[in-house]
Amino acid sequence: MSQTPIWKTIALALTADIAEGRFATGDRLPTEAQLAATHGVNRHTVRRALAELARQGLVHPRRGAGVFVSAAATDYPIGKRVRYHQNISASGKIPGKRVLSLITRAADKTEAEALNLTPGDPVHVYDGLSLADGQPIAVFQSVFPAARLPDLPEVLAQNGSVTQALRHCGVADYTRISTRLTARAADAIQARHLHLIEGAPVLHSVGINADPQGHPVEYGKTVFAGERVTLTLDDDHG
Repeated sequence: MSQTPIWKTIALALTADIAEGRFATGDRLPTEAQLAATHGVNRHTVRRALAELARQGLVHPRRGAGVFVSAAATDYPIGKRVRYHQNISASGKIPGKRVLSLITRAADKTEAEALNLTPGDPVHVYDGLSLADGQPIAVFQSVFPAARLPDLPEVLAQNGSVTQALRHCGVADYTRISTRLTARAADAIQARHLHLIEGAPVLHSVGINADPQGHPVEYGKTVFAGERVTLTLDDDHG
């Protein structure tokens, strides 16, 4: 069984320190020499770990001054009225979406149960990235009943907004009827999309949205970068 490289272990430890508030935005991290002594490694190993954090956007070096924390977690309310663009804009950041794929295929058993369909019924599947100030904070998959929303992929391809696409297809409003949150470690694909180290902490959300009549219109799975997002329960949203 292969061991995790030491530089990656150090990077994960520093990521956890930032995520758990031991180092706040603007704080200077310990020097390379201090980190090397703490972990019993050479400075080259520490330098590689810090370079990975810089690649993720968590820290930035200042010549002659050190390495400073640059990532501030984005507050993201979870409740009955989850709206991505609204949530990110309220945090003072610029929201964005990147479409990874849009396909129509047969629903599996879990998707069919969530959407009150029969396994094998057609569903639209939207895979994408959620961005805040241009930085990926989540990778998601949304599944929709194709028979009810035949034009959805075409509208989603234009701007990626689920709310606007559903409105265009006749669903003027929708609310979250269930949410399940779990903590996990990022797999290789999630880490690549989110610019993380494989094994970094992520938050996995599974939810169902329904129209005002209670009919499910979206089954969604979202993986949030753990150190970039703070999920909150907001009474105004729930």
